Amino acid sequence: MSTTQLHTAMQLLEPGAELEAVAVPTGSPGPGQVRVTVHASGVCGADIGLVAARSSAYGFPVTPGHEIAGIIAELGDGVEGHAVGDRVAVGWFGGSCGHCTACRTGDPVHCPERRTPGVSYPGGWAGSITVPASALAAIPDGLTMAEAAPFGCAGVTAFNAVRTGHPQPGDLVAVLGIGGVGHMALQFAARMGYETVAIARGDDKEADARALGAHHYIDSAREQPGQALRALGGAALAISTAASTGPIPELVDGLATRGHLTVVGLGGDMSVALRVDRLVMGARTVGGQLTGSTADTEQAMKFAVDTGIRPRIETVPLTSALEALRALGEGRPRYRTVLTPDSH
Repeated sequence: MSTTQLHTAMQLLEPGAELEAVAVPTGSPGPGQVRVTVHASGVCGADIGLVAARSSAYGFPVTPGHEIAGIIAELGDGVEGHAVGDRVAVGWFGGSCGHCTACRTGDPVHCPERRTPGVSYPGGWAGSITVPASALAAIPDGLTMAEAAPFGCAGVTAFNAVRTGHPQPGDLVAVLGIGGVGHMALQFAARMGYETVAIARGDDKEADARALGAHHYIDSAREQPGQALRALGGAALAISTAASTGPIPELVDGLATRGHLTVVGLGGDMSVALRVDRLVMGARTVGGQLTGSTADTEQAMKFAVDTGIRPRIETVPLTSALEALRALGEGRPRYRTVLTPDSH
């Protein structure tokens, strides 16, 4: 008589329920899918909204988690280019249709049918996850599983925010908010050779910011970031990782001529008022950055290994997911929490 294999998943069994550990069956992957044994899964600000949601794209129970690192345990029919035993990461990009204009032009992140673990199908706060093979990014040697997990969202977002802003060698690059995404963006900017500015509230973050690569530190509680950036010559690129849109006009004022502001952080306030003359007269631009493809994630991880970049993480057991989420909502910890299944 066969025995059904089970694994632990942190789930919301119904709308309004609290996360709880549930033993769930470990199924086999379907065609084009891969089953991954999860070794680490990050806790992201987006998970707060997911856990509070009253509905789900795939119904209840809901398993959150979209920063995943693990080992391929099983391949579905038709999967090529991957093997059982491979170390892989899965992030906010969790698969796409493969046939729309965005996919066919190399921009699957903006596929109208893009899928996200935890949002579109059960996520990685579990001992096992089944995902489309197209969602897998190979983890290079040199990164632990816990270090690799945040690259699927925070890491690749920070990496792309810096490089797609197109600053020139030696340019001034400013990062607002030195948290989960910001502390990665600061490291990427410094290692890419830019003069870096960290902007945060309070002087208690300055030592950390400089250790992460900041050449300058602006305490937004004491001085206006725009004025301080202009005194440094103006930022060719500013990256806003804060959840609030309040500082955005200040960052625009701190841009150099033809400078660019990339908005990464999203929070409750989704609107902002900008003076058009500040944009037009300085030829300044404002844009956004959403995650990255699996190729982007692999490039971000490789660059990190080559240059010594690492996310600052705190690991806690998978079954402590609810406590970790509450701590994040209260602003603790400063950087990234990673859940590790009890069996690992």
